[in-house]
Amino acid sequence: MKRSVLYFLVTAVYMLAFFSDKMPVLAKEKETTIKEGELYARSAVLMDADSGRILFEKEGNVPLPMASTTKIMTCILALENGNLEDDVEVSEYAASMPDVQLHIRAGEQYQLKHLLYSLMLESHNDSAVAIAEHIGGSVEGFADMMNQKAKEIGCKQTCFITPNGLDAQKEIETPDGKKETVMHSTTAADLARIMSYCIKTSPKQAEFLEITRTDSYSFSNAEGSRKFSCRNHNAFLQMMQGALSGKTGFTGKAGYCYVGALERDGRTFVAALLACGWPNHKTYKWSDTKKLMKYGLSNYEKQDLSEDAVSGEWLKAIPVADAQSSRLYESTAVDVYIKDDSKAPVLLMKQGERAQVSCEVKQELTAPVAKDQEVGTIRYQLDGEVLWERKICTSKELKKRDYIWFFKMAAANFVL
Repeated sequence: MKRSVLYFLVTAVYMLAFFSDKMPVLAKEKETTIKEGELYARSAVLMDADSGRILFEKEGNVPLPMASTTKIMTCILALENGNLEDDVEVSEYAASMPDVQLHIRAGEQYQLKHLLYSLMLESHNDSAVAIAEHIGGSVEGFADMMNQKAKEIGCKQTCFITPNGLDAQKEIETPDGKKETVMHSTTAADLARIMSYCIKTSPKQAEFLEITRTDSYSFSNAEGSRKFSCRNHNAFLQMMQGALSGKTGFTGKAGYCYVGALERDGRTFVAALLACGWPNHKTYKWSDTKKLMKYGLSNYEKQDLSEDAVSGEWLKAIPVADAQSSRLYESTAVDVYIKDDSKAPVLLMKQGERAQVSCEVKQELTAPVAKDQEVGTIRYQLDGEVLWERKICTSKELKKRDYIWFFKMAAANFVL
């Protein structure tokens, strides 16, 4: 009897351990503090995807190889610049890519849509090059598109050379004429920015999420002579309630990398990890990702900044020089209002964080003044970082005094 009870207890413990990562047990998800030394990754960032604010970082601005996490940029660029129904012809170069491969053959054709599922679910390197050549004309041309998009997103230390993330470097000429060797790399902060763009800002965010959240996908080449099946290898999608998207990566130089997103209760977090262990430590990235996400869920909540007090002094009427008025020597002022008066929920720490509100507004204007003309800015900041801005604008138009106005005013006074 005692052995039966002991066996039952041991079995129960093992089952709890196995399923704990897969069941959304909210009571368990408490991670009130986090320290750099508690993470396996050399570089890590937790970001609020809505505002782009970094909530936690460990060497978040150190450039490192990013392996196949590169492919989130490849995917979003293809979605934004290509037609999913396009036929993509495979080149010799694309077919020559090393594992992981779809094993496409030179001269074959595949729908762009099918190659994107191959790219994101199985991380096929040959599909990435075929996509790049179709969209950018060449790998080099597509890399230029990747780097331009990275700058537009706000990335500061990202250099794309390949569309698949295989370790690469190239020599460039600096502005002063010197030669410099750069490697295919990004930072955890930039990688989080790219994922935030993919799921929040891109006009193709819905398509990106549909592809990256798909469990499995089957397709054939254009002729229908070869059939393929892909399975999603992003295990994080089953690990936490609200897991939204993600992409794994590994090369010998980069180690294990990961970027993933989670959405819960109106909050969207992005975790980015670089150099998160080498074989045989494939699970380190999942441990770090869950730790970062739990930290965000436990400590941050949406707060409506519009509820913070706005001083009446900032919204008083502004004197306007040389403006037409109803009387010849009458002084004129224009009323102002807050143009963006919508609510602005921003992630702030539940304990102790409060935005500082400041304002810059013009003390005097000179006619002409247009209606809705911007005359000031209200800023909500935290530790010097601007979280939200609201514009102060004029409520009406005021024309400049001219000879016709002076004549009318003088005539009116003479008649009186």
